[in-house]
Amino acid sequence: MSKSKSASEAPAGEIGFADFLKVDIRVGRILQAEPFPEARKPAIKLWVDFGEPIGLRKTSAQITKYYKPEDLPGRQVVAVVNFPAKQIGAFMSEILVLGVPDAEGEVVMLGPDREVPLGGRMY
Repeated sequence: MSKSKSASEAPAGEIGFADFLKVDIRVGRILQAEPFPEARKPAIKLWVDFGEPIGLRKTSAQITKYYKPEDLPGRQVVAVVNFPAKQIGAFMSEILVLGVPDAEGEVVMLGPDREVPLGGRMY
């Protein structure tokens, strides 16, 4: 999750429903979070459990403005789980946790507003 997008950005081009279905967005629970001091921009490493059959996946997220690693375990988040893995320094990122920018462009993570089963797919 990067902070390069802004709220005033023009909408993306129109897509068909079949294109939307290609993006697999699921709910998971953060099990572990730790600082990622080796990252070029301040970030936190996250380990997120999506339940079966997806299981545990890891990522890094530029969320240090509002979130501390010790406060994140137990929190439910939504993430894209079908992007190819991406090497970030010595860390392999396997998912993209979703967020939106606040008024200053800082990332606010997205998640359900009540407890839901792990692995539930967004629709």
